[in-house]
Amino acid sequence: MPDFELEDSIGKLCAGIDEAGRGPWAGPVAAGAVVILDRNLNPELLAGLDDSKKLSAKKREKLYNLLSEEEKSGKVSVGIGLASAKEIDELNILQATFLAMKRAVENLKVKPEFALVDGNQKPKNLSCRVQTVVKGDGKSMSIAAASIAAKVYRDRLMTTLAEKYSYYGFEKNAGYGTALHIQGLKEHGATPEHRFSYRPVREIEEERKGVKS
Repeated sequence: MPDFELEDSIGKLCAGIDEAGRGPWAGPVAAGAVVILDRNLNPELLAGLDDSKKLSAKKREKLYNLLSEEEKSGKVSVGIGLASAKEIDELNILQATFLAMKRAVENLKVKPEFALVDGNQKPKNLSCRVQTVVKGDGKSMSIAAASIAAKVYRDRLMTTLAEKYSYYGFEKNAGYGTALHIQGLKEHGATPEHRFSYRPVREIEEERKGVKS
């Protein structure tokens, strides 16, 4: 379970950073940045924070709402950053993820002196010092909170996109390549929210154009 050991070892105002949505074929990649200013948080939030992938959607939603309440009370600062499908295609997914992280930090109301970033890839464009932490969302409270923020924000966004693009099941698959998503691509083609640099999207589009020509 995550704790504050890493934050304490740094001894500076520290943000946890994590991303959601590197693998999906559609939608933006999202990054969350969280600074915990007061550790006297809701006990349910403290007990529940963990790697968002280990939690049910219902549990993540609950924790996200608790995190939002603590943000309103001034105990935490939350920043979300996005990089669009177009930016992913132009930059590549890693650089687009770094861009989303930069935007997340810029959207924090409190500017951190240090950032703990989940994973082993270090973004070079942040306005503070950076330390990467492999499986950090299971080690650092700040990263775990950022993991929840990024995942729930992006899932909600994909549900909204599903209302505009109803053939792909975005509200269920968050843009991942499920059977329904593949069927939607084959029957209706890609949308501006699709990542054309991802091979399955590109190959299905090429096949559709070949059939038409």
